[in-house]
Amino acid sequence: MAIEIRKARPADYDGIWEIFSTVIKSGDTYAFDPATTREGMMEYWLTPGMETFAAVEDGKVIGTYYLKPNQVGLGNHTGNCGYMVHPGARGKGLGAMLCGHSIATAKAAGYLGIQFNFVVSTNATAVKLWQKLGFTIIGTTPNGFRHQQLGLVDTYIMYQAL
Repeated sequence: MAIEIRKARPADYDGIWEIFSTVIKSGDTYAFDPATTREGMMEYWLTPGMETFAAVEDGKVIGTYYLKPNQVGLGNHTGNCGYMVHPGARGKGLGAMLCGHSIATAKAAGYLGIQFNFVVSTNATAVKLWQKLGFTIIGTTPNGFRHQQLGLVDTYIMYQAL
């Protein structure tokens, strides 16, 4: 069966929580506290004012992303996204699919660019993928992330004009 990427529905929330809690547990790619609760995830990943999407295969949520304005008011023409893939679904090209979907969705919504504010520099797989998909590192925050295994590491700001 094909992978469907669509707006997240309440029936998807348990699957999104499974992905979210698994991904943040390692403390090596996202700023979320590894002890973030389901309620905390709901407040951030599924908050009003952003669009949240689910990638579904055979009825199971295997990936998710959100799209929202990077800033309010005069900065709302640039989008911001976050992506997560279920560990069991890695290696299928799902990250690229989610990013491609978000770019098309952002363009259709009138965004002029997408900015990632916080890409952990040691997340080489993500950095390489975002660069392959047209994103450029436009800034570095020295020691911006407390990596749970490596200590303080840099974070990148990445951008792509649409």
